[in-house]
Amino acid sequence: MYAFTRYFHAMSKTNCMVLFIAILLLIAPGCGSGSSATDENIAGGESQPRWSLALHGGAGHFDSEDLSAAQEAQYRASLSTALEIGIEVLESGGAAVDAVEQVIRILEDDSLFNAGRGAVYTADGGHELDASIMDGDTRNCGAVTGIQGIRHPISAARAVMDRSEHVFFSGHGAGLFAREQGLESAPPEWFDTAKAHKRYQKALAKWEDKKMGTVGCVALDLQGRLCAGTSTGGMTFKQHGRIGDSPVVGAGTWADNRTCAVSATGWGEYFIRTAVAHDIHGAMLHGSLSLEAAARHAIHEEMGALGGTGGVICVGNDGTIVFEMNTPGMFRAAANEAGRKSVLLFADEGQ
Repeated sequence: MYAFTRYFHAMSKTNCMVLFIAILLLIAPGCGSGSSATDENIAGGESQPRWSLALHGGAGHFDSEDLSAAQEAQYRASLSTALEIGIEVLESGGAAVDAVEQVIRILEDDSLFNAGRGAVYTADGGHELDASIMDGDTRNCGAVTGIQGIRHPISAARAVMDRSEHVFFSGHGAGLFAREQGLESAPPEWFDTAKAHKRYQKALAKWEDKKMGTVGCVALDLQGRLCAGTSTGGMTFKQHGRIGDSPVVGAGTWADNRTCAVSATGWGEYFIRTAVAHDIHGAMLHGSLSLEAAARHAIHEEMGALGGTGGVICVGNDGTIVFEMNTPGMFRAAANEAGRKSVLLFADEGQ
């Protein structure tokens, strides 16, 4: 120690400072390691994706025994096509709100799903379309319900969000507003499909209802902005004026940059009664639950406990993607910058 002290005093002030810094670097935890906890997705051990995307084409009581191999292939191909559209928007630096709208427009034009062209028939034998969208950056949102003759209800909902001081338009007023905004209209026969009409005829005879086919999308963009959107044709043989959860912000759609983006599908009345989409956000913001735990609680312990069925797709503000459902099937797909890409139909398929 004496020898070290004599050596220390003999050193110049500059050399002393260099030695002091070197000692600090050696003893400081993690210094100089080149990484930190914030550089990684702790849960998965992978780099945190800068963009993430998930979409759905409805949840329901179907499994591999209900779909032929050809039908499975058709659904997977349609979901993949929509997924690629969203990936293209996000990879090029586009906004989450643009990705969500573009993905849902593709699904609305696909007669496989209960939205837009494939919308189910009401009790009156027509089509009433619902949609909502929410920007997690500003928490601005827009919704339409009972709209008729508009090809893309999701674009009508976005127009309400972007071009009006309001949040929600219904029925005739929603249609007027959409046309004033120059949105593309379509004749009644555009929405008539053999698949939906067959369901209508069965329901007409038996009052049977199939609750599946709603479409939705959630996205996180390169700027860290979240967005969620949902679009549906409602329930087969629904009574005139019935409104489900899809156009109800907080029930079927929610986005907030502080937590997550959520789009729901299923038995709308129960999603409204338990405000599923907002419940997931609230459990994260105020209850400090993870996205996965919040979604599980909302679907199984809240909505499901009352007798409701369905599921949600979620993207967290850290890029985490979560699917949660209490039905045997939910058409869904996801991708992120870290390389994840999946198209899934049944509940027992991996995430």
